[in-house]
Amino acid sequence: MQYVLIIHEVENYDSWKKVFDDASDIRRAAGERAYQVLKYENDPNKVVHFSSWTSIEDAKRFFESPKLVKIRTEAGVKSPEFIYLEQLESGTL
Repeated sequence: MQYVLIIHEVENYDSWKKVFDDASDIRRAAGERAYQVLKYENDPNKVVHFSSWTSIEDAKRFFESPKLVKIRTEAGVKSPEFIYLEQLESGTL
């Protein structure tokens, strides 16, 4: 399984979340299979989006597309950091 970890600050979480939710169909069509949204403990506008993807290539194509750049701007995203990850192992303790 391949994953993407995105860390970014948003101007307003509620506004960002609406845009994020509205994009669920295009995220699914692009290859996103599951996600988690987390926030920093002391900063509600510092958001972490962790998601699993069909492939790293699909994720990069989606996140680097002009359409997504525009959506991020409209959502008030500031300086996103994208980290592309490939799973080596998982377990439950």
